[in-house]
Amino acid sequence: MYHSFIDDSGQEYGSFEVYLYDPGYTGSLPKGWYWQSCFPGCLPDSDPVGPFTTESEAFSDAREV
Repeated sequence: MYHSFIDDSGQEYGSFEVYLYDPGYTGSLPKGWYWQSCFPGCLPDSDPVGPFTTESEAFSDAREV
């Protein structure tokens, strides 16, 4: 699901996605919730940030940027 960042004045800008990553046997990241800057239908604009234990923690961290 895509969300918008919010600046100090409360204005929305940009876009980020929060997702659960489960690497299975061959993944390069630890299992957990991540977020990264990206617009729907486009490649990500940032590296994944995480892992977080819950979706809410990942969402809150992205909104603090």
